[in-house]
Amino acid sequence: MNAGVSAPGPRRVLILDDHPVVRQGIKLMINAQPDMTIVGEAQTESEARRLVRELLPDAVIVDLSLGEGDGFNVVRDVSAHFPLIRVLVLSMHDEAIYAERLLAEGASGYIMKEAATEQLVTALRTVLRGERYMSENLKRVLEERRNRNEGQSSRLSIRELQVISLIGLGQGTREIAESLSLSVKTVEAHRQTIKRKLALETNAQLVQYALRWHGTHSGW
Repeated sequence: MNAGVSAPGPRRVLILDDHPVVRQGIKLMINAQPDMTIVGEAQTESEARRLVRELLPDAVIVDLSLGEGDGFNVVRDVSAHFPLIRVLVLSMHDEAIYAERLLAEGASGYIMKEAATEQLVTALRTVLRGERYMSENLKRVLEERRNRNEGQSSRLSIRELQVISLIGLGQGTREIAESLSLSVKTVEAHRQTIKRKLALETNAQLVQYALRWHGTHSGW
């Protein structure tokens, strides 16, 4: 499979976000730069997959929470099948929980939407140079974790992140199982692991935790 080849001229960027206002804001910001341009916009996982194959952009800006599909899958699969395409995650989700795992899965950078106005262009240029982009706060958090020699058990896996994201969208265990092609028993096991890692005692606390993220996200 073609891993993606950069053409001469401005660097070509694809946006994946299901909020038209957000896409328009990103498009205006990026197209105002002389060295980069938006070549496509997608609002679902399937659209993003099609456009990545057709356009072979230099970078993809990915929102994790979509009304249809899953941004986590896009991050993982683009990184695996198109290693020359840089993936920059732009999300409302807490970088202290999500970013480290997504960077391990192949993302080139992670930026919070609340910081996008100040940092997006810088972050995009950084990943397009082949470097990783992290906020100063995230660098500090990761350094503190390394200093504490924190184990893997405290971090959510990509699958666990997908489960908590769907909980935040209001899906029950059976719906999540169908969405992720898992058994109900497996989803229940993931829920228990998530609660342990996040120090949550009840299912109600887990739902409230997930809904807070998506309540903030829906304001965009």
